[in-house]
Amino acid sequence: MPLLKLVHDSPLVFGEKFKLFTLVSACIPVFRLARRRKKILFYCHFPDLLLTKRESFLKRLYRAPIDWIEEYTTGMADCILVNSQFTAAVFKETFKSLSHIDPDVLYPSLNVTSFDSVVPEKLDDLVPKGKKFLLLSINRYERKKNLTLALEALVQLRGRLTSQDWERVHLIVAGGYDERVLENVEHYQELKKMVQQSNLGQYVTFLRSFSDKQKISLLHSCTCVLYTPSNEHFGIVPLEAMYMQCPVIAVNSGGPLESIDHSVTGFLCEPDPVHFSEAIEKFIREPSLKATMGLAGRARVKEKFSPEAFTEQLYRYVTKLLV
Repeated sequence: MPLLKLVHDSPLVFGEKFKLFTLVSACIPVFRLARRRKKILFYCHFPDLLLTKRESFLKRLYRAPIDWIEEYTTGMADCILVNSQFTAAVFKETFKSLSHIDPDVLYPSLNVTSFDSVVPEKLDDLVPKGKKFLLLSINRYERKKNLTLALEALVQLRGRLTSQDWERVHLIVAGGYDERVLENVEHYQELKKMVQQSNLGQYVTFLRSFSDKQKISLLHSCTCVLYTPSNEHFGIVPLEAMYMQCPVIAVNSGGPLESIDHSVTGFLCEPDPVHFSEAIEKFIREPSLKATMGLAGRARVKEKFSPEAFTEQLYRYVTKLLV
Protein backbone atom coordinates (compact mmCIF):
# COMPACT_ATOMS: atom_id res chain seq x y z
CA MET A 1 0.00 0.00 0.00
CA PRO A 2 1.69 3.27 -1.08
CA LEU A 3 1.83 5.50 2.00
CA LEU A 4 2.21 8.69 0.00
CA LYS A 5 -0.92 7.87 -2.00
CA LEU A 6 -2.79 7.50 1.26
CA VAL A 7 -1.64 10.95 2.32
CA HIS A 8 -2.75 12.38 -1.01
CA ASP A 9 -6.16 10.71 -0.82
CA SER A 10 -6.85 11.96 2.73
CA PRO A 11 -5.82 15.64 2.77
CA LEU A 12 -8.20 16.67 5.55
CA VAL A 13 -6.62 14.19 7.93
CA PHE A 14 -3.02 14.14 6.75
CA GLY A 15 -2.42 17.32 4.82
CA GLU A 16 -1.86 20.24 7.19
CA LYS A 17 -0.95 18.78 10.58
CA PHE A 18 0.99 15.70 9.71
CA LYS A 19 4.13 14.57 7.93
CA LEU A 20 4.41 10.93 6.91
CA PHE A 21 7.45 9.18 5.44
CA THR A 22 9.14 5.82 5.58
CA LEU A 23 12.49 4.08 5.94
CA VAL A 24 14.88 7.06 6.24
CA SER A 25 14.96 8.79 9.61
CA ALA A 26 17.74 11.32 8.88
CA CYS A 27 15.25 13.89 7.59
CA ILE A 28 13.25 13.99 10.85
CA PRO A 29 15.33 16.87 12.31
CA VAL A 30 14.47 18.95 9.23
CA PHE A 31 10.79 18.61 10.03
CA ARG A 32 11.53 19.39 13.67
CA LEU A 33 13.02 22.72 12.63
CA ALA A 34 10.01 23.65 10.52
CA ARG A 35 8.21 26.82 11.56
CA ARG A 36 4.86 25.11 11.89
CA ARG A 37 5.09 22.08 14.17
CA LYS A 38 3.82 18.92 12.49
CA LYS A 39 3.43 15.46 13.90
CA ILE A 40 5.95 12.96 12.59
CA LEU A 41 5.25 9.27 12.05
CA PHE A 42 8.13 6.99 11.12
CA TYR A 43 7.57 3.55 9.58
CA CYS A 44 10.61 1.40 10.36
CA HIS A 45 10.85 -1.41 7.84
CA PHE A 46 13.97 -2.79 9.59
CA PRO A 47 16.97 -1.12 11.25
CA ASP A 48 19.32 -0.11 8.47
CA LEU A 49 22.40 -0.81 10.55
CA LEU A 50 21.51 -4.52 10.53
CA LEU A 51 21.41 -4.60 6.73
CA THR A 52 25.05 -3.63 6.22
CA LYS A 53 28.02 -5.91 6.92
CA ARG A 54 30.93 -4.59 8.98
CA GLU A 55 33.72 -6.98 8.13
CA SER A 56 36.60 -4.55 8.56
CA PHE A 57 37.68 -1.93 11.08
CA LEU A 58 37.42 0.82 8.46
CA LYS A 59 33.85 -0.21 7.61
CA ARG A 60 32.90 -0.19 11.29
CA LEU A 61 34.55 3.20 11.73
CA TYR A 62 32.76 4.59 8.68
CA ARG A 63 29.38 3.25 9.79
CA ALA A 64 29.59 4.35 13.44
CA PRO A 65 28.35 7.95 12.94
CA ILE A 66 25.72 6.80 10.42
CA ASP A 67 24.40 4.22 12.86
CA TRP A 68 24.29 6.82 15.65
CA ILE A 69 22.39 9.25 13.45
CA GLU A 70 19.87 6.55 12.50
CA GLU A 71 19.18 5.70 16.15
CA TYR A 72 19.08 9.29 17.39
CA THR A 73 16.85 10.66 14.63
CA THR A 74 14.49 7.68 14.79
CA GLY A 75 13.82 8.53 18.43
CA MET A 76 12.73 12.04 17.40
CA ALA A 77 9.53 10.81 15.73
CA ASP A 78 6.20 11.27 17.50
CA CYS A 79 5.07 7.78 16.54
CA ILE A 80 7.14 4.80 15.39
CA LEU A 81 5.57 1.93 13.49
CA VAL A 82 7.19 -1.36 12.47
CA ASN A 83 6.09 -4.07 10.07
CA SER A 84 5.80 -6.96 12.56
CA GLN A 85 6.08 -7.95 16.20
CA PHE A 86 9.36 -9.58 15.26
CA THR A 87 10.73 -6.28 13.96
CA ALA A 88 9.46 -4.54 17.10
CA ALA A 89 11.58 -6.89 19.22
CA VAL A 90 14.60 -6.35 16.95
CA PHE A 91 14.04 -2.58 17.16
CA LYS A 92 14.22 -2.60 20.96
CA GLU A 93 17.24 -4.90 20.99
CA THR A 94 19.12 -2.88 18.36
CA PHE A 95 18.39 0.68 19.46
CA LYS A 96 19.49 0.50 23.10
CA SER A 97 18.85 4.18 23.80
CA LEU A 98 15.27 3.78 22.57
CA SER A 99 14.45 0.77 24.74
CA HIS A 100 11.77 2.85 26.48
CA ILE A 101 9.83 3.11 23.20
CA ASP A 102 7.35 0.40 22.28
CA PRO A 103 6.78 0.63 18.50
CA ASP A 104 3.31 -0.12 17.21
CA VAL A 105 2.84 -2.71 14.47
CA LEU A 106 1.44 -1.80 11.07
CA TYR A 107 1.46 -4.88 8.88
CA PRO A 108 2.31 -4.36 5.20
CA SER A 109 -0.53 -4.92 2.78
CA LEU A 110 -0.76 -6.89 -0.42
CA ASN A 111 -1.75 -5.18 -3.64
CA VAL A 112 -4.45 -7.73 -4.45
CA THR A 113 -5.58 -5.98 -7.63
CA SER A 114 -2.32 -6.94 -9.34
CA PHE A 115 -3.19 -10.60 -8.70
CA ASP A 116 -6.83 -10.34 -9.68
CA SER A 117 -6.04 -8.70 -13.00
CA VAL A 118 -3.76 -11.48 -14.31
CA VAL A 119 -5.10 -14.56 -16.06
CA PRO A 120 -2.86 -17.53 -15.09
CA GLU A 121 -1.10 -19.23 -17.98
CA LYS A 122 -0.24 -22.89 -18.54
CA LEU A 123 3.06 -24.17 -17.13
CA ASP A 124 3.85 -26.80 -19.76
CA ASP A 125 7.33 -25.37 -20.32
CA LEU A 126 8.19 -25.48 -16.59
CA VAL A 127 6.48 -28.61 -15.26
CA PRO A 128 7.01 -32.07 -16.80
CA LYS A 129 3.91 -34.04 -17.78
CA GLY A 130 2.32 -36.29 -15.19
CA LYS A 131 3.19 -34.12 -12.20
CA LYS A 132 0.29 -33.71 -9.77
CA PHE A 133 1.98 -32.28 -6.69
CA LEU A 134 3.77 -29.06 -7.52
CA LEU A 135 5.94 -27.56 -4.78
CA LEU A 136 7.10 -23.97 -5.14
CA SER A 137 9.93 -22.04 -3.51
CA ILE A 138 10.06 -18.29 -4.14
CA ASN A 139 13.07 -16.35 -2.91
CA ARG A 140 16.22 -14.67 -4.12
CA TYR A 141 19.23 -16.85 -4.94
CA GLU A 142 20.99 -15.95 -1.71
CA ARG A 143 22.43 -18.31 0.89
CA LYS A 144 20.61 -16.62 3.75
CA LYS A 145 17.30 -17.63 2.16
CA ASN A 146 18.18 -21.27 2.90
CA LEU A 147 16.95 -22.65 -0.42
CA THR A 148 18.91 -25.81 0.32
CA LEU A 149 16.23 -26.64 2.91
CA ALA A 150 13.66 -27.10 0.11
CA LEU A 151 15.98 -29.51 -1.72
CA GLU A 152 16.86 -31.42 1.44
CA ALA A 153 13.16 -31.71 2.28
CA LEU A 154 12.58 -33.16 -1.18
CA VAL A 155 15.21 -35.82 -0.51
CA GLN A 156 13.49 -36.71 2.75
CA LEU A 157 10.09 -36.76 1.03
CA ARG A 158 11.33 -39.31 -1.50
CA GLY A 159 11.85 -41.80 1.33
CA ARG A 160 8.37 -41.22 2.73
CA LEU A 161 6.34 -41.79 -0.44
CA THR A 162 5.47 -44.72 -2.64
CA SER A 163 7.24 -44.70 -5.99
CA GLN A 164 3.94 -43.86 -7.70
CA ASP A 165 3.36 -40.75 -5.59
CA TRP A 166 7.02 -39.71 -5.78
CA GLU A 167 6.93 -39.69 -9.59
CA ARG A 168 4.11 -37.12 -9.44
CA VAL A 169 6.08 -34.64 -7.29
CA HIS A 170 7.95 -31.66 -8.72
CA LEU A 171 9.69 -28.68 -7.14
CA ILE A 172 10.16 -25.31 -8.81
CA VAL A 173 12.80 -23.07 -7.27
CA ALA A 174 11.93 -19.58 -8.49
CA GLY A 175 13.85 -16.52 -7.43
CA GLY A 176 15.44 -13.20 -8.16
CA TYR A 177 18.73 -13.58 -9.99
CA ASP A 178 21.25 -11.06 -11.29
CA GLU A 179 24.37 -12.23 -13.14
CA ARG A 180 26.18 -9.14 -11.85
CA VAL A 181 25.73 -10.36 -8.26
CA LEU A 182 28.43 -12.93 -7.48
CA GLU A 183 26.44 -14.63 -4.73
CA ASN A 184 23.49 -15.19 -7.08
CA VAL A 185 25.73 -16.89 -9.61
CA GLU A 186 27.63 -18.97 -7.05
CA HIS A 187 24.59 -20.08 -5.12
CA TYR A 188 22.70 -21.07 -8.25
CA GLN A 189 25.61 -23.33 -9.19
CA GLU A 190 25.70 -24.74 -5.64
CA LEU A 191 22.01 -25.61 -5.82
CA LYS A 192 22.39 -27.24 -9.25
CA LYS A 193 25.27 -29.33 -7.95
CA MET A 194 23.20 -30.39 -4.95
CA VAL A 195 20.37 -31.49 -7.24
CA GLN A 196 22.78 -33.59 -9.32
CA GLN A 197 24.38 -35.20 -6.27
CA SER A 198 20.95 -36.04 -4.82
CA ASN A 199 19.66 -37.47 -8.11
CA LEU A 200 16.80 -34.96 -8.21
CA GLY A 201 17.37 -33.71 -11.75
CA GLN A 202 13.96 -34.73 -13.14
CA TYR A 203 12.13 -33.50 -10.04
CA VAL A 204 13.42 -29.92 -9.84
CA THR A 205 13.17 -26.91 -12.13
CA PHE A 206 15.16 -23.73 -11.52
CA LEU A 207 13.50 -20.50 -12.63
CA ARG A 208 15.51 -17.29 -12.45
CA SER A 209 14.15 -13.74 -12.62
CA PHE A 210 10.60 -14.78 -13.42
CA SER A 211 7.82 -12.44 -14.52
CA ASP A 212 4.83 -11.43 -12.42
CA LYS A 213 2.58 -13.45 -14.70
CA GLN A 214 4.74 -16.54 -14.22
CA LYS A 215 4.69 -16.06 -10.46
CA ILE A 216 0.91 -15.76 -10.34
CA SER A 217 0.53 -18.76 -12.63
CA LEU A 218 2.80 -20.82 -10.38
CA LEU A 219 0.95 -19.80 -7.25
CA HIS A 220 -2.34 -20.63 -8.93
CA SER A 221 -1.19 -24.14 -9.84
CA CYS A 222 1.05 -25.29 -6.99
CA THR A 223 0.12 -27.57 -4.12
CA CYS A 224 1.99 -25.52 -1.52
CA VAL A 225 4.75 -22.94 -1.14
CA LEU A 226 7.95 -23.75 0.75
CA TYR A 227 9.16 -20.60 2.50
CA THR A 228 12.59 -21.46 3.85
CA PRO A 229 14.36 -18.37 5.32
CA SER A 230 14.62 -17.97 9.09
CA ASN A 231 14.01 -14.73 11.00
CA GLU A 232 12.46 -12.83 8.10
CA HIS A 233 11.29 -9.49 9.46
CA PHE A 234 8.00 -9.98 7.62
CA GLY A 235 8.04 -11.67 4.21
CA ILE A 236 5.54 -10.85 1.46
CA VAL A 237 5.63 -14.26 -0.28
CA PRO A 238 3.37 -15.98 2.30
CA LEU A 239 0.76 -13.27 1.75
CA GLU A 240 0.94 -13.68 -2.02
CA ALA A 241 0.58 -17.44 -1.70
CA MET A 242 -2.31 -17.30 0.75
CA TYR A 243 -4.19 -14.79 -1.39
CA MET A 244 -3.82 -17.16 -4.33
CA GLN A 245 -5.33 -19.88 -2.11
CA CYS A 246 -2.04 -21.71 -1.81
CA PRO A 247 -0.99 -23.04 1.63
CA VAL A 248 2.46 -22.16 2.95
CA ILE A 249 5.02 -24.28 4.77
CA ALA A 250 7.37 -21.85 6.50
CA VAL A 251 10.05 -21.74 9.17
CA ASN A 252 8.59 -21.02 12.61
CA SER A 253 10.40 -17.73 13.22
CA GLY A 254 10.13 -14.09 12.23
CA GLY A 255 7.25 -12.63 10.28
CA PRO A 256 5.62 -15.93 9.20
CA LEU A 257 4.69 -16.51 12.85
CA GLU A 258 2.33 -13.56 12.43
CA SER A 259 1.19 -13.96 8.84
CA ILE A 260 0.54 -17.72 8.78
CA ASP A 261 -2.11 -19.34 10.96
CA HIS A 262 -0.53 -22.69 11.84
CA SER A 263 -2.57 -25.72 10.71
CA VAL A 264 -5.19 -23.35 9.24
CA THR A 265 -3.50 -21.53 6.35
CA GLY A 266 -0.31 -23.61 6.32
CA PHE A 267 2.29 -25.11 8.60
CA LEU A 268 5.07 -23.54 10.68
CA CYS A 269 8.00 -25.92 11.06
CA GLU A 270 11.43 -26.19 12.54
CA PRO A 271 14.03 -25.30 9.87
CA ASP A 272 15.01 -28.87 9.12
CA PRO A 273 14.21 -31.15 6.17
CA VAL A 274 12.43 -33.82 8.23
CA HIS A 275 9.78 -31.47 9.56
CA PHE A 276 9.34 -29.79 6.18
CA SER A 277 8.94 -33.16 4.42
CA GLU A 278 6.36 -34.26 7.00
CA ALA A 279 4.33 -31.13 6.30
CA ILE A 280 4.57 -31.64 2.52
CA GLU A 281 3.45 -35.25 2.90
CA LYS A 282 0.19 -34.11 4.51
CA PHE A 283 -0.86 -32.41 1.27
CA ILE A 284 -0.05 -35.53 -0.73
CA ARG A 285 -1.88 -37.89 1.62
CA GLU A 286 -4.87 -35.54 1.90
CA PRO A 287 -5.25 -33.58 -1.36
CA SER A 288 -8.39 -31.76 -0.12
CA LEU A 289 -6.21 -29.99 2.46
CA LYS A 290 -4.97 -27.56 -0.20
CA ALA A 291 -8.48 -26.30 -0.94
CA THR A 292 -9.44 -26.00 2.72
CA MET A 293 -6.29 -24.15 3.72
CA GLY A 294 -6.36 -22.13 0.51
CA LEU A 295 -9.77 -20.66 1.29
CA ALA A 296 -8.69 -19.90 4.85
CA GLY A 297 -5.52 -18.23 3.57
CA ARG A 298 -7.34 -15.88 1.22
CA ALA A 299 -9.80 -14.95 3.97
CA ARG A 300 -6.89 -14.20 6.31
CA VAL A 301 -5.18 -11.91 3.81
CA LYS A 302 -8.41 -10.02 3.15
CA GLU A 303 -9.02 -9.59 6.86
CA LYS A 304 -5.55 -8.64 8.10
CA PHE A 305 -3.32 -7.71 5.15
CA SER A 306 -5.52 -6.04 2.55
CA PRO A 307 -5.07 -2.37 1.52
CA GLU A 308 -8.31 -1.63 3.39
CA ALA A 309 -6.98 -3.20 6.61
CA PHE A 310 -3.72 -1.26 6.21
CA THR A 311 -5.55 2.02 5.65
CA GLU A 312 -7.80 1.50 8.65
CA GLN A 313 -4.86 0.70 10.90
CA LEU A 314 -2.84 3.68 9.74
CA TYR A 315 -5.84 5.96 10.07
CA ARG A 316 -6.19 4.97 13.73
CA TYR A 317 -2.53 5.69 14.46
CA VAL A 318 -2.66 9.05 12.73
CA THR A 319 -5.86 10.25 14.35
CA LYS A 320 -4.46 9.22 17.73
CA LEU A 321 -1.43 11.40 17.02
CA LEU A 322 -3.60 14.39 16.16
CA VAL A 323 -5.69 14.29 19.34
